[in-house]
Amino acid sequence: MLFRKYHIVVFKDKEGSCKKFQLRGWFIISLFLMTITMATGNVILWKKYAQHSRVEQGLNIAEKTVQEQKTQLLSLSQKISSLQNNLSRIRDFDSKLRVMINLDQDGNQAAAPKGGSANENFSKGYLPLYRQELLARKMHEFLRQLNVEARLEEVRQQEIMHTLRNNKNILEATPSIWPTSGWVTSGFAWRTSPFTGKREFHKGIDISAPRGTPIYAPARGTITFSGRDGSYGLSVRLKHNASLSTRFAHLHRITIKNGQVVTRGELLGYVGSTGRSTGPHLHYEVRLNGVPVNPKRYILN
Repeated sequence: MLFRKYHIVVFKDKEGSCKKFQLRGWFIISLFLMTITMATGNVILWKKYAQHSRVEQGLNIAEKTVQEQKTQLLSLSQKISSLQNNLSRIRDFDSKLRVMINLDQDGNQAAAPKGGSANENFSKGYLPLYRQELLARKMHEFLRQLNVEARLEEVRQQEIMHTLRNNKNILEATPSIWPTSGWVTSGFAWRTSPFTGKREFHKGIDISAPRGTPIYAPARGTITFSGRDGSYGLSVRLKHNASLSTRFAHLHRITIKNGQVVTRGELLGYVGSTGRSTGPHLHYEVRLNGVPVNPKRYILN
């Protein structure tokens, strides 16, 4: 059969002629097998293509889902960071209030949630699933700690409000506002003196402002001194209670008198550059029992 000869005759109607082809059996069988193989290959390729299309479609859906999850995680982490910042400001405010009203610092304050920032950078591409799960667990822990801190802070604020209601007079006589507008150029710290070049401790804060900027009383008190005071230039001293006082130096002009009682926000004078000064600014001191303390502890706004 393989070597038998087969003849194929093709007739041409119009010309009345014909063509004769001679094929071996093995050739016909080979041609048949090739046809079957090609057909089978096409079927397999089509199935593979269909399978690939389904996989690709599934990957696209999964990628879209992952992207949505990443967006949600990013939004949640940003909210957590915002809550952390807000609670931090509340804790600072709480601490200042306690100093001002002589209320003991709460030794049981919850520590700020630890473990690094909850905010991951999702803009650098695909975040592995295990990282997403880890981040989700971390953020849930952050939320739990923030929730505990918020409840504790609420209790502390209620304690402060109770103390404030019972000590209204103390609060009115406790410095709590900026004495003038401007920007701090020298803080309550060691520094190199701009006049001697030696290292010395700066007993207050310097608030740089244009000449003539109003200066206000930070709390109720009695003026114990107003006039020239050596290197302080034109200055004012304000006694708030038996232990707490404030000092304002380098004024351009003073608007109050000795013995005068002033209230919080009342005008004391104007920013200047009298005395030993490098330019218009207010030197502001807060003294507790005669000892200088950081004025920023007595500034709430």
